[in-house]
Amino acid sequence: MIELHFAGYQPARSVHTRALHALRDSVAGHAGDALRIKVTDNIVATGRKAGDLLTMVDTGELDGCYFASSYLASRVPALGAFDQPFQAGTREHVFGGLDSTTGASLAEQVAAATNYRVLGWWDNGIRHISNAVRPIRTPADCVGLRLRTLDNAQHQAAFRRLGFVPMFIDVADLPRAVADHTVDAQENPLTNMVNFNVHVHHKHVSLTGHLLGIATLLMNRSRYDALPAELRGMLDAAVRDSEAAQRALAEAEDAVCLARLSDSGVAIVSADAIDFPAFHAVITV
Repeated sequence: MIELHFAGYQPARSVHTRALHALRDSVAGHAGDALRIKVTDNIVATGRKAGDLLTMVDTGELDGCYFASSYLASRVPALGAFDQPFQAGTREHVFGGLDSTTGASLAEQVAAATNYRVLGWWDNGIRHISNAVRPIRTPADCVGLRLRTLDNAQHQAAFRRLGFVPMFIDVADLPRAVADHTVDAQENPLTNMVNFNVHVHHKHVSLTGHLLGIATLLMNRSRYDALPAELRGMLDAAVRDSEAAQRALAEAEDAVCLARLSDSGVAIVSADAIDFPAFHAVITV
């Protein structure tokens, strides 16, 4: 039997953790005792940073993980197509491309530039903005707010144009940074706002939908290539199963978390109350 160790950085109820479990179960169904996936739900709970996952997979300490494609864009510039705030495509359009030649081409570019093999493309959620200061409806409402962002230069440049003061903070430190007001605002899918208890401190959420995040399901390239061809095929089939399960979970989670935020006393600024033409005008200058 061959055992592969995959890990994530989110709690048990999260979409991504449930999808890792779906991958594990699907591998068992396809491969029986020949191939097994061991899952560590959340390395942050062991004292590691979320960003450590990429290094751990690169070095072979772990076999695989999920991680936002934005963190690879500096090494694979084509992934920057998903990092243009307020220009996000629909889920149907984006994943239609990723499931075809576009996704295959991007996976080849990742393999050429890194020690990762992209096994699949997961839905990292539609990103919105929360804050502890005021409702955000226009770019003027963004001015001066310290905004936690991903470690992505394209994101940070766009938010800086809107008047935010962008700050990269590892997701492991996000709850603390929100609670102690190191940041005034942050941008994430609704599910992350719930999972990391952001809504306890941020009572304003604007449904900006400014990005559709893509999560790469990554594996150490050497480890993947060393698998017998038959087992690679079984793993690939299980990944397709996990993609379908994960994307369905991500879409359903939006409605669940929106209701939970509202029930928690968070003031929701709906999309029709946001001046999107003004945001587009600033971003595209």
